[in-house]
Amino acid sequence: MEEFITFIKTIIWIDDLDLQLVLSRCKERQIPKGKMILRKGQIANQYFFIVSGGIRFFYNRNDQEITTWVTFKSEFFTEISSLNPQKPSRFNIEAIEDSKLVVIDKKDMDFLYGHIAVWEEFGRKIWEAMSVRMIDQILNFQTLTAEERYLEFMNNPEFLQKVPIKQLAAVLGITPNALSRIRKNIR
Repeated sequence: MEEFITFIKTIIWIDDLDLQLVLSRCKERQIPKGKMILRKGQIANQYFFIVSGGIRFFYNRNDQEITTWVTFKSEFFTEISSLNPQKPSRFNIEAIEDSKLVVIDKKDMDFLYGHIAVWEEFGRKIWEAMSVRMIDQILNFQTLTAEERYLEFMNNPEFLQKVPIKQLAAVLGITPNALSRIRKNIR
């Protein structure tokens, strides 16, 4: 939990009593590589913090898995389009490597929001940061070439080392063959 505590304290100031209440509502889970955290059609009921490892969001289309989002340690995530309206998920969420997660059930997060004022600030800041990342990703798709998008990913070596080519190509919105050509041209 130390990693999670450190993460919380980089986002907000929280006193020890409130922090202990937050931690009392958290569980740690080990997720093996390839295990599904959430399947399409299920309703999301948890928030997650990645202590170590990585996860991906994907959906199936024409018997193909299309990866839409990949994230690694020190990130907070959930399937927000399922969690808050309590609708079936449109995505699958899978561990792409052995992962250690801190898990907070929705009912516990709602309790914490209602009882700890700074925890609402924590949630707001987390979702604001997530919104900025999503807007950046959308703008990159609209304003950058596939090669430029790939060069952006090169700034994150962990991403390039841990995400298979097929999934990386899907995140970039191109075919694996197109990605191979881009990689060849860059070398």
